[in-house]
Amino acid sequence: MRTLLHIVFVLDSLALVGLILMQMSRHAGLGGAFGGGGSHTVFGREEQADPKRTATAWLAAIFMVLAMSLSVVR
Repeated sequence: MRTLLHIVFVLDSLALVGLILMQMSRHAGLGGAFGGGGSHTVFGREEQADPKRTATAWLAAIFMVLAMSLSVVR
């Protein structure tokens, strides 16, 4: 069981890193890292229903659950 959790944890981690890097490419540069990519709105970029953002939230939640369950399972 622990081996299966480790495998899923690593796959989730790689997917999360890849998805975050794909999102950062849209706002590349030093200014984009600090919210400078939102010149079209007053308070930063416009937040819409972005599937990448939703997937990132789900992968992060799965990451946290797997991390907690791996700390409990021995």
